Amino acid sequence: MAARIAPASRPYPAYAQERLARLASPGGDPLVLFTTLATDQRLFERLFSGGLLDRGHLSLKQREIVIDRITARCRSEYEWGVHVSAFAEKAGLTRDQIASTCAGGPDDACWTEEERCLLRLCDRIDADCTLNDADWTDGLRFFTPHALLEILMLCGYYRTISSITNGLRLPLETWAARFAQFAATEAS
Repeated sequence: MAARIAPASRPYPAYAQERLARLASPGGDPLVLFTTLATDQRLFERLFSGGLLDRGHLSLKQREIVIDRITARCRSEYEWGVHVSAFAEKAGLTRDQIASTCAGGPDDACWTEEERCLLRLCDRIDADCTLNDADWTDGLRFFTPHALLEILMLCGYYRTISSITNGLRLPLETWAARFAQFAATEAS
């Protein structure tokens, strides 16, 4: 099966050469994962700097929908609450949309068709750690291949963050939103 995004080949882009040389696998070549990421400078660099909270292939609202949905599905009230409190208003998320990220789903009336697609992609990635061909094709209606790659990366990164916050049993930030604040909201 052909890769959906072809990996970079030698000579690698200048921004990636040094790092790829240091990340050689036992076979001598960098992993395909890293060379595929090297096809997009920002995503390549962000992977190694630990986050995707910059201007990227997704709007602020799209990014926050992904983060809120994944952290809620992982039951990371800590990370979900921080993001809802810090970014939801700025991203333009409504109360019903916030509630839907933790207690609703893609079919809730508060979402546009594009946002429903985004939520379905998040749910599939969270449930199966993949996107099947139908999901990928559906996603291409609204997102570029690199935006879909960013969605995959955000889901994985925030599952990791959720594992850390949950595994360490971090106390909730006093100023952060709580799941219970939105449980009574009709996600419609």
